[in-house]
Amino acid sequence: MDLDGNGQRDGARDAHGYGRFAGQGGMAVLSRWPIALRSDFTALRWADLPEAGLTPEDPGAGTRRLSSVAHWVLTVTPNDRPPITLMTWHATPPVFDGPEDLNGRRNRDETLLWRAYLDGALGADPPQTRFILAGVANSDPSDGEGLKGGIGWLLSDPRLQDPQPESPYGALAADAQKGANLSHGGDPAGDTADWADGEGGPGNLRVDYVIPSADWNVAAAGILWPETPGEGASRHGLVWADLTPR
Repeated sequence: MDLDGNGQRDGARDAHGYGRFAGQGGMAVLSRWPIALRSDFTALRWADLPEAGLTPEDPGAGTRRLSSVAHWVLTVTPNDRPPITLMTWHATPPVFDGPEDLNGRRNRDETLLWRAYLDGALGADPPQTRFILAGVANSDPSDGEGLKGGIGWLLSDPRLQDPQPESPYGALAADAQKGANLSHGGDPAGDTADWADGEGGPGNLRVDYVIPSADWNVAAAGILWPETPGEGASRHGLVWADLTPR
């Protein structure tokens, strides 16, 4: 379908998620323990999400799926321990659109899918204990573009807890790069991604998350940034958390 409204049907923006071929920008989960798929919401139509922020005027409103990459619920079973539920996703950036804010609305709803799942509104039994949300929300709670309702829910729902990972190199990078970082209200030590700082760039933002359920003890959490800003395999830092059962 011509999802971007440019009169053609074979562009990268005509896929469910941006890509010039199937699998570009895909997602993988690696585990040292046995792992299995519990539920897959990747094919859920955006229009079928409760309280979806989709309008009938949006291109492909009746067929466009919500997930721009994937939404998986996985079961990880450590040796001789109860299983852990991992909920993971990668939301679209809330930019690269127009005044209709299609990507902004989609970005918010890709995170709010997890609220619907935990509320039991998606026809699958959600976990009650020992679960973790981990993924790229592509939304900062304080800075950058995007609607804050999705990430705001993620960080404030009483069923979850924010381990508030930090890295001293994130603060050093923001101080050295200046630009858009000078106007940010969030703590730069919590930034997880290093984007352009000038010429309209968003600067460094917190967009990557590991959010455990409230029944975990968070022993430690952090973000691995390169010691020299701009040197690394990705613009995203690695977010980690050490958890123990309560």
